[in-house]
Amino acid sequence: MNRRLLGALAAVLSGLWLCSPGARAESEVDVALVLAVDVSRSMDPDEQELQRQGFMEAFRSPQVHEAIRNGMVGRIIVTYVEWSGAEYQNVIVPWTIIDGPEGALKFADGLSSTPIGRVRRTSISGAIDFGAKLLEQTGVEPIRKVIDISGDGPNSSGRGVVAARDEAVAKGITINGLPIMLKRPSGFGDMEHLDHYYRNCVIGGEGSFIVPVRESQHFADAIRTKIIREIAALPDRPTIQKVQVEPAVSCFEGEQRMYRWDRN
Repeated sequence: MNRRLLGALAAVLSGLWLCSPGARAESEVDVALVLAVDVSRSMDPDEQELQRQGFMEAFRSPQVHEAIRNGMVGRIIVTYVEWSGAEYQNVIVPWTIIDGPEGALKFADGLSSTPIGRVRRTSISGAIDFGAKLLEQTGVEPIRKVIDISGDGPNSSGRGVVAARDEAVAKGITINGLPIMLKRPSGFGDMEHLDHYYRNCVIGGEGSFIVPVRESQHFADAIRTKIIREIAALPDRPTIQKVQVEPAVSCFEGEQRMYRWDRN
């Protein structure tokens, strides 16, 4: 009786040992990537269209297809979210597994078929919190978890951006930034050194980086470069700016401005 019981147990364990790697392989991806895109009214319609087109072009790019194929698993999962104020985060394309050009093209087509929103205020902290929640709902096992934040201003709505960033990083999430700097600062919500703000206050986690966009003709290239780096987990390169001496930038600047605005 004991021998038969031990034999059955050994068979079960053997089956689990044989099946587990395959089961794990089916659910693993190289990266779970949240593309969190600013659609606040500080972004001109032309800028918003450039931004959307840049992401579409990136996922139609052979270079991005190659980066996915060359990953350890050869598969990623990605979602595209538009955000603005603390209460507005809208999933445009839900979690989508991409394991080749066909999946990447389908993801790009999903972006082309949805209108771009335009809502008041800028809550980077809200985008980070929302992205962190989405990363708990992938249904797969990512080797890395990344939130990709693009925007043209500092956090001015919701809770503090540093607290949101630090909580996400504590969960093993990397936050990268695409600060959009196409216009000279001219009024409320603008920031002269937005790239330094993103570096000091927004990004965090292992391998985090920023890719500033200063000219509209470089928008698509910047997005493609950023997506490839996030998929392939490439080391830092000289084209990604290393700031040696940074001007003083307060992580609370946008929040303080909004507080004064609300009081008035």
